[in-house]
Amino acid sequence: MNPRQHTAERDQDFSDIDAAMRQRLLAELANIVPASALLSTAEDLKPYECDGLSAYRRLPLAVVLAASETQVVAVLKTCHELGIPVVARGAGTGLSGGALPHENGVVLSLAKMKQILHLDPVARLAVVQPGVRNLAISEAAAPHGLYYAPDPSSQIACTIGGNVAENSGGVHCLKYGLTVHNVLRVRGVTMDGEVVEFGNHALDAPGYDLLALMIGSEGLLAVVTEVTVKLTPKPEVAQVIMASFDDVEKAGNAVAAIIAAGIIPAGLEMMDKPATAAVEPFVKAGYDLNAEAILLCESDGTVDEVAEEVAAMRAVLEGSGATDLRVSTSEAERLRFWAGRKAAFPAVGRVSPDYYCMDGTIPRKRLAEMLKAIAGMEKKYGLRCANVFHAGDGNLHPLIMYDSNVPGELERTEAFGAEILELSVALGGTITGEHGVGYEKINAMCVQFQPEELKAFHRVKVAFDPMGLLNPGKAVPTLHRCAEFGRMHVHGGELKFPELERF
Repeated sequence: MNPRQHTAERDQDFSDIDAAMRQRLLAELANIVPASALLSTAEDLKPYECDGLSAYRRLPLAVVLAASETQVVAVLKTCHELGIPVVARGAGTGLSGGALPHENGVVLSLAKMKQILHLDPVARLAVVQPGVRNLAISEAAAPHGLYYAPDPSSQIACTIGGNVAENSGGVHCLKYGLTVHNVLRVRGVTMDGEVVEFGNHALDAPGYDLLALMIGSEGLLAVVTEVTVKLTPKPEVAQVIMASFDDVEKAGNAVAAIIAAGIIPAGLEMMDKPATAAVEPFVKAGYDLNAEAILLCESDGTVDEVAEEVAAMRAVLEGSGATDLRVSTSEAERLRFWAGRKAAFPAVGRVSPDYYCMDGTIPRKRLAEMLKAIAGMEKKYGLRCANVFHAGDGNLHPLIMYDSNVPGELERTEAFGAEILELSVALGGTITGEHGVGYEKINAMCVQFQPEELKAFHRVKVAFDPMGLLNPGKAVPTLHRCAEFGRMHVHGGELKFPELERF
């Protein structure tokens, strides 16, 4: 089903915000931030009309470039008083439309809050503002032999606040975990301007684990203003095996075989032939262009540990039908292998006018089945798809290539993506692994969850944001949306949960 169909809502749409209210809003915001930090003309708002999912675009009423927590508090209090929606934004690298503006709301940019406030190499932690780039944390920790483990492909640009909002992962998340496994504490501000803290610098905190609730909440509960992250010691050595396969199903089965053998690589990534064909001319990573698929399998640790694990992985890969194996012989070659994988998205952007990146996650043993199904969908929808996977944890990133200037191609692309997500659920997986639900996958939530589960999500939202002003229309669908999407049976023509219908 086309995810853009059946999206009429009975939600609060904030359409009663008229010109007079807009002028009052701008006047009050002008008392909080300097004129240079308040954007309101169409030309100035244009760069904020979308995030990394550029298929969907909207201009907000205004953009505020906050430089401190004090300003964040004041902006939220003002918008709360006036009933104005607020969408928090980091670097805008998100791929699910999570930072898509509300046309009657304010975009609150945190990109100027980019200080590393404290770095403790003994306690192995860093306290940072939300606008600090992911990679900048590792660069600051490097002199102490430490780094920040989560490494999304966009780590050179993405910010830690956005990583917290989406619970970002990366190519090494199989061994070192997602953002939620590498953050100790989050400080933020609720919609009514209250400063709150979740977690602490100890390994555990009393009470409910609201830190885990906050991480991955996609800007619906509070605006992040400070994050304490764990730092990890750099391994003594690391090596990558590049394994070539003449069949994508063999490569998918090899992933399951590695994990079944009791091996947890530092990274286990897969790219099919269309993906490597796009990447190699762009990065010159040294990929095997004759292979139907390649696996990148990394081992790290001491010299002896790596030698033993590489030998074990080689044996599994050979037994799984690998046609060629190459082991990195230098740090430069290892980084080149990973540079190719991390450049997969921009590389595909060089060979197609547009692409749509999906983010379903399935059990590893179903990878081959999913790859075969995607090949069939390519024929069904008449579109090309390059497959890039966090294969070790079953996180799919199919890149559906299309041209938005060709009538009907975007709609076919959306239908293609929706079918991938529905199949992910059918295979025992989920609709997102690290990109979040945002605007893009909100209808797919109706496939993933039952009405009672969605009601529970809404209760959490109401507890933090009773007026529904933070990032409205994202992540959690209304029950009416699911009914209109055709994924929920409504008894007697109405939904028995009126207190939540405005969200």
